[in-house]
Amino acid sequence: MSASEEKRLLIKVAHMYYELDMTQGEIAKELGIYRTTISRMLKKAKQEGIVQIHIETSGYETFELEKRLEKAFQLKEVIIVPAVESQTDTGRKKALGHAAYDLLNRIIKDKDIIGFAWGTTLSSMVGRSAEYKTKAADFVPLVGGPGTMDNKYHVNTIVYNVANAFGGSAHFIDAAAVVEKKETRDDIVGSKYFQKILQMWEKINIAVVGIGAPLSSSNLIWTGFFGDKEIKELNTLNAIGDICSRFYDIDGNIIHSEITDRTIAIELTKLQQLDYSIAVAESIDKVPSIVGALRGRFVNVLITDDITANELVKYV
Repeated sequence: MSASEEKRLLIKVAHMYYELDMTQGEIAKELGIYRTTISRMLKKAKQEGIVQIHIETSGYETFELEKRLEKAFQLKEVIIVPAVESQTDTGRKKALGHAAYDLLNRIIKDKDIIGFAWGTTLSSMVGRSAEYKTKAADFVPLVGGPGTMDNKYHVNTIVYNVANAFGGSAHFIDAAAVVEKKETRDDIVGSKYFQKILQMWEKINIAVVGIGAPLSSSNLIWTGFFGDKEIKELNTLNAIGDICSRFYDIDGNIIHSEITDRTIAIELTKLQQLDYSIAVAESIDKVPSIVGALRGRFVNVLITDDITANELVKYV
């Protein structure tokens, strides 16, 4: 076949596929060419510039920022929710929670086991005026309950609400995230009722977590668990953030301390192995914490706002 005839055929095949919306099988039948040859010709048409694909992203300004973060931190997906100037803090968290719901609604399948942490943003996941895709899935806490937080942010509440929305089964942990003694933690984790939770943690394939900001004595979320002594220890070990009450530094190294032995939560190494480990987090204060989580590969999907995302790229 001459070069001119080959080019003419490439143009014809591209026209039939892209402009006439014919399938590769239909084109092969009409032109008397193998379907595998059609596939190679379409690829060559793009390589030679005969087909030039333009994707219009002007209506979605965060697309390039999402791609940049996905590439820099080797993430499966980044979802950026534009922040609105007039939004309250509650409104921002609700927007992120709804984005997390939309993602779950897209990826969840029958027999999935989905784990949750606790927090204000994750509590906003339900209540969206959209149709839930009912699935026979199990929903389970990844960590014990918070200290002095409002019950509506409790992990069991979140698990119950999301499971109820999706028509799945909810499972609960009747214990705090951090207990006073290692022996207490060992007794709880070794108990008969907790074995089912451990078995589900082994089989879990989707996790939805928040990311904790750097600790300080004024961080009210932790006043139910830690005093100045514990906070000082974590700061000495360069703790930058936590997921499920498990701490790590800015480079994503897991921190082991006396507190680790008193914590009732899934291990961060398990989150590294999941199909989807989804972090829902925003705020300038949390940027170093998010960076540490991304560097540690504890999450492979990030849902955040554009203000936070623009700060994250400074660490690329």
